Amino acid sequence: MHKNNLKNILITGCSSGIGLDVARGLRADGWRVFATARRSEDVASLVAEGFADALQLDVDDSDSIHAALAEVLRRTGGRLEALFNNAGFGQPGAAEDIPRHAMRAQFETNLFGAWELSNAVLAVMRRQGGGRILFNSSVLGFAAMRYRGAYNASKYAMEGLCDTLRLELAGSGIHVCLVEPGPIESRFRPNALQKFLANVDIDGSAHRASYQQQLARLQKVGHAQPFTLPGTAVLAEVRKALAARRPAARYRVTFPTHLFWHLKWLLPTRWLDWVLGRV
Repeated sequence: MHKNNLKNILITGCSSGIGLDVARGLRADGWRVFATARRSEDVASLVAEGFADALQLDVDDSDSIHAALAEVLRRTGGRLEALFNNAGFGQPGAAEDIPRHAMRAQFETNLFGAWELSNAVLAVMRRQGGGRILFNSSVLGFAAMRYRGAYNASKYAMEGLCDTLRLELAGSGIHVCLVEPGPIESRFRPNALQKFLANVDIDGSAHRASYQQQLARLQKVGHAQPFTLPGTAVLAEVRKALAARRPAARYRVTFPTHLFWHLKWLLPTRWLDWVLGRV
């Protein structure tokens, strides 16, 4: 098959973890993968691994978003069959300890960048008569947990945005899907530790004692939570979302995600709070 006849997908946040695993898997499936990363050195690593279409894309930067998309469309002749909004990070800390600039940064990366890129891609997909837009959410997009307030809020907002887009795009041939992982092998914890230390006044907080447990979890080598799966578990659900004639609204990954989805609808709120408070 000629390269220009391949199905094209743009993936954000491919420097490591879920984004890299999904990029590798879809490339093996025959997709033309535009794997993107924020830092130039990560783009160079992707190119060295064989991602000829690796590009720099910082979802916090509007100019970077539109420049990367323009380059994708230049290379594909104006087509883009799929987008996977994967870039993101977690800002730990009690809600009362998150400074405004840190909350803003959490939303810029996890939501606003994905929203702006998706809006730009929608114009392309409308012209071509269809496409798939996937958002990488989380079990924390519907089940709130302590000391994850900023991340919870960004993913809850993402889920509301996707539900709205799905209604507004009915009949357009463009499908919007949420992927909801639980614990996955990635650099999520080391990156979260940096944000925790940079933005939270640990010693001056009313939650100081609990923060010692949070620090131990973030610094732990290996899996910090049971039921942790490799990034290929997310790849399997992304494949389903891309292949289905009528994709589901949500694709849940890992046992905790499935468990808490059911508990949320089965348990009274006070009971669910009791369970979540002990996770």
